[in-house]
Amino acid sequence: MDSYERLREILDAHPSTAPKAKSIDEILRILFTPEEAAVAVHMSFKNKSSSGIAQAAGVPDDKAKQYLEAMADKGVVHAKNKDGETFYALLPLIPGVFEFPFMKGGGTPMHKRLGKLWEEYHHEAFGSSFAGNPTPLMRVVAVEKSIAAQDRVHPYDEVKNFINDANYIAVTHCACRVSVGKCDRPKEVCLIFGETAEFLVARGFARHISKEEGMKVLDSAEQAGLVHTSNNSADRAGLICNCCPCCCTVLRGRTQLKHAHAFEPSRFEAHVKSEDCIGCAVCADERCPMKAIEMKENVAVVHTEECIGCGLCVTGCPVDAIALQEREQPPAIPKTIKEMGVQVLQEKGRLEAFLKVMQS
Repeated sequence: MDSYERLREILDAHPSTAPKAKSIDEILRILFTPEEAAVAVHMSFKNKSSSGIAQAAGVPDDKAKQYLEAMADKGVVHAKNKDGETFYALLPLIPGVFEFPFMKGGGTPMHKRLGKLWEEYHHEAFGSSFAGNPTPLMRVVAVEKSIAAQDRVHPYDEVKNFINDANYIAVTHCACRVSVGKCDRPKEVCLIFGETAEFLVARGFARHISKEEGMKVLDSAEQAGLVHTSNNSADRAGLICNCCPCCCTVLRGRTQLKHAHAFEPSRFEAHVKSEDCIGCAVCADERCPMKAIEMKENVAVVHTEECIGCGLCVTGCPVDAIALQEREQPPAIPKTIKEMGVQVLQEKGRLEAFLKVMQS
């Protein structure tokens, strides 16, 4: 087995997965040199010192450090500085190996080739494999302005809390819109928090912003009709992606690939006050990313089974004829990121493989 296939197998042990396909093999060969891949297969998703990785890989310390730094500069492994020493870890495909190389804006022949390959991979294998069975890795968070005051009972449902609770915030380009490029919606709207944000800023993939700037990013995303998504756990947010239905890997898991578990909807669904609807069709034609609203006899009608509870129809309605209401059976949100990961790994039959990678 060559290093690239072994690396793919290691990445496939993560909850995000990396199923076998011709496209992922070429992707890995573009992003990792043969020497880098040979070192990467001795890493895991937890931080290790460069000397420890060098010893496991059987290469001199200085060479291992050179390869690790090169991979970190490309955004295909994570690097963390602690007490004057740098530690390195593998990144999953999402969020990581797919997104990070595009976050500087793309535009090179290499990025164009990667974009085509990732699109092939999405349709060929990855889109289906990424979707939770039945626990999704990502969830929709309703636009703040669309939630009535009396419904704000769960802190993890209020996107402003993600920003207020973050100790470090970065904004970067949406890798999906950079790589797929099917719309002209704003690109610099993806928010990353904490340690990953610090890594991306240090390596030039993102820029550090204040909490006030983070709130402005959310407002601009809402105005552009973008859906807030985040990791599917109630403890803390690692990111807020602001997604479009034409480019986003997560949303297209449902709109294109028709996977019911591509992501978790919010605990809300939209309802129209028919007596107030003026038949403008803004909700149906411009705001609903899932095409869950249609016009019947000049009145908007929501197909609640298709509604993801993003709230964009609410904020886009000029006469306040739409409101979000809590679903009869709200989705069950895992309490922690760790709990979510374990559930997904168990459902996908990958828990043993993941633990083996983490113990290596």
